[in-house]
Amino acid sequence: MLLQLVNATFRQTGNKTYPPLSFTLNAGEHWAIMGPSGSGKSLLLDVLAGRTTLQSGQLLHPVGPLKTSVELVARDYSFDWRIASAAQFYQQRYNTQTVDTAPTVRDVLQGQVRPPGTIDLASAPVPPPAYTEAWLIEVATQLNITYLLDRRLTSLSNGETRRTLLARSLLKRPRILLLDNPFVGLDADSRAQLHETVNRVAQAGVSLVMVVDERDVPACITNRLVLEGAGDAVGPGLLAPGPTASPTPFTYAVQMRNVTIRYGEKTVLHGIDWAVRRGEKWALLGANGSGKSTLLSLITADNPQAYANDFDLFDRKRGTGESIWSIKAHIGFVSPELHLYFPRQLNVWDVVASGLFDTMGLFRKLTPEQRTRIDEQLRQLGLNELRDELLAALPVGQQRWVLLARALVKRPPLLVLDEPTQGLDATQTAQFRQLVEQLCAVNPAQTLIYVTHYTDELPAAITHTLRLDSGRIVA
Repeated sequence: MLLQLVNATFRQTGNKTYPPLSFTLNAGEHWAIMGPSGSGKSLLLDVLAGRTTLQSGQLLHPVGPLKTSVELVARDYSFDWRIASAAQFYQQRYNTQTVDTAPTVRDVLQGQVRPPGTIDLASAPVPPPAYTEAWLIEVATQLNITYLLDRRLTSLSNGETRRTLLARSLLKRPRILLLDNPFVGLDADSRAQLHETVNRVAQAGVSLVMVVDERDVPACITNRLVLEGAGDAVGPGLLAPGPTASPTPFTYAVQMRNVTIRYGEKTVLHGIDWAVRRGEKWALLGANGSGKSTLLSLITADNPQAYANDFDLFDRKRGTGESIWSIKAHIGFVSPELHLYFPRQLNVWDVVASGLFDTMGLFRKLTPEQRTRIDEQLRQLGLNELRDELLAALPVGQQRWVLLARALVKRPPLLVLDEPTQGLDATQTAQFRQLVEQLCAVNPAQTLIYVTHYTDELPAAITHTLRLDSGRIVA
């Protein structure tokens, strides 16, 4: 026996308590943890890692101290305040003036990240390497990230980031490895690559416990634990939205003419020509690193290279005096990066309200009409009972649902939904697809750009497809 929970009870931050659970991990076993969103899957990993205290029951670990024998693969960069500070604002991945100051993958893996704000990098204190070069290269080779070692953290794709975080954990030589939805947000090739990696890790004698969707269960899994429960009590009610709001009428939401984006010697987008008329519904597809996020960053006014290119947003040429906020006023936006960096210490009502102003918090006094709009949005997405809960107190699925409400609250004429169902369970994913289809049916003028790696999740309303491959349009 490596780990055992005996009649254990634990609770989410806030008031949600889960029923007693018993669980045993034996040598040679690899477990998949499954169940609806909000059933406690991620929290169970925190319990097994010793990060969450039991209310009752026991956590036995005869294999040795949890700190040295059990490793929970980091979900994001918050494991180190220096790294979190260097990567805290997701817009910097598009800014050539900040990318050179971000830590490299080698810096992160070797624990050599310099303190943030350091001006003279040459004289900044640097800790000694945490691992020998031979061990670093061995793990990097196993995970196929040797080519990333000298790359800046902010330049990594989603799949590259996940393999880097996994490498960071494997370097510690854990006996038990805990993974929380490792395949989420990865394209088909990246998922297949990570499957091979996970299976190799299991064959090397590391016991795995992972939260995973049914469609992504690796071949090495020997046991399954399905957590029961009602899941997140959220979901859309009957939609009765008003017409989409727009400060000014427009014919084209987007018109790009030979748009090219370069970072040093690397070209990310090659001569993109793309027009999105008002009311069109587009799927934006492509592998991790194909240029989708960079393309979206031009539309959402987050990329400073927009001024060096020829394109129009909402019938106005970019760089002719319009403000970033006047562009964002037309757009409802959600993405994995926004979720990753959004402040968690806001309550649900304030998070949704911030969508009216495209801010990462609520800093304005609201009118009665705006308050009514927020209340309506909360009711439409089944969030009214959670209005006073902190975002941090909610399971990941509920957090994503709240950010979806934030994207919809101002009834924007353009919805940019970048992997919007990431973190949602199958029921919530179906509910969200239905919600988008209702929005498009009620408002034919609604313009939509929808990004996903699972084409079966695309709403039926989609009428056009743009596919990128290495920064070029292929369909």
